[in-house]
Amino acid sequence: MMSIALHIQDIRNQLPENVGLIAVSKYQPVEAIEEAYNAGQRIFGENKAQECSEKYPALPHDIQWHFIGHLQTNKVKVIAPFITLIHSIDSIRILTEVNKEALKNQRIIDCLLQFHIATEETKFGLSWEEAQELLENPALTELKNVRITGVMGMASFVDDMDLVRKEFKTLKSYFDQLKSNYFSQSSWFREISMGMTHDYKIAIEEGSTLVRIGTAIFGDR
Repeated sequence: MMSIALHIQDIRNQLPENVGLIAVSKYQPVEAIEEAYNAGQRIFGENKAQECSEKYPALPHDIQWHFIGHLQTNKVKVIAPFITLIHSIDSIRILTEVNKEALKNQRIIDCLLQFHIATEETKFGLSWEEAQELLENPALTELKNVRITGVMGMASFVDDMDLVRKEFKTLKSYFDQLKSNYFSQSSWFREISMGMTHDYKIAIEEGSTLVRIGTAIFGDR
């Protein structure tokens, strides 16, 4: 069996220079994260706020923690002191809450707008119209402690890779439209978080800048 370190090296060798690797460490013990860290991995993704906040003090502080799960407003305060990037912003309400907690911690927190691109009903995320509404909401100008740096989406969990590719193309087109319509002067608006263990190679072909990989690094949970 390959070690975590070898898995990371193997994936790194396949990634273009402009694509960041997020090691999805949810439900993984601190020891497994340490092994990945010792192999040079610095970005880790968690999808439960409480779990993330418990791991944070137990691990080196140069780790960049990315929150990739659905975020409830009452959990924002748990991760606000240290989180590097929140991938799952899907309402002005949650963005306002992140801003409030970022202000308390005297930080600016980077955020991605999560889009619903999959055919499945269960996935969270904005429609194109909802994203426009959010970005045109006058309240947004008051939120000085958050910064929208890109988009995130999850493709359908299916074997039909043509469908998956189509969904990734949709997210890339949303990114391009947002960039030209709302963020043309913002150098920081540059992230497209898409692609997981089973579809990251297609995601990279379609323009992903951040891939979220758990199983291919840590094995099946």
